Amino acid sequence: MELNAPSPVLHVEQLDFHFATHSVFQGFQQRFGPGISWLRGANGAGKTTLLKLAGGALLPARGTIRLDGIDSGAMPLAYRALAFYCGGDAPALPWLQVHEFLDLHLALYPGSDAALLNAELDAFALTPTLQQSITSLSLGQHKKLQLALALALPVRLLLVDEPFNGLDAAAMAHLRTRLSDPARLARQCIVLTSHLEPQLPLAATVEI
Repeated sequence: MELNAPSPVLHVEQLDFHFATHSVFQGFQQRFGPGISWLRGANGAGKTTLLKLAGGALLPARGTIRLDGIDSGAMPLAYRALAFYCGGDAPALPWLQVHEFLDLHLALYPGSDAALLNAELDAFALTPTLQQSITSLSLGQHKKLQLALALALPVRLLLVDEPFNGLDAAAMAHLRTRLSDPARLARQCIVLTSHLEPQLPLAATVEI
């Protein structure tokens, strides 16, 4: 990432999104700047859906989502190279070993630092799992695996759904320390959901 790169800004404009049974967003608008934005709302309000839309995993029915001027619909590959969604779900790649899953992500994100990722894997006590199948990991290990990627990848937009659910005390302390790093807060737009106060230096609280 360039040293003098401008601060990241995510624009969500006139967003419509519908499931088969109901509408989630109609004309939703929000701007997310650098630092941590806490996305707050009742169950079913659309918090996870918004993160997936912002990460490119879902497509809006109408509206635009732009990061640093890059439209997620018009330039999906360029957009996704700058964003990472961490949901904690088991990866849908059961034939891969853990190290293969990680190598795939390092290849997808230009400028990735394998040494930095290895340090995060050590911090989350995941290094012994590298030769295991993805399917052998517990749900907690899956969560830590995605968090290790989230902290290591050189993205401008980091989207994290309930980051502290299922983590032990040591993992929570490490995650809070890494997310609170002033250099990270200046270079990344971080949007997270949490049912509880995340105890992090928040730039904004967004109600939906």
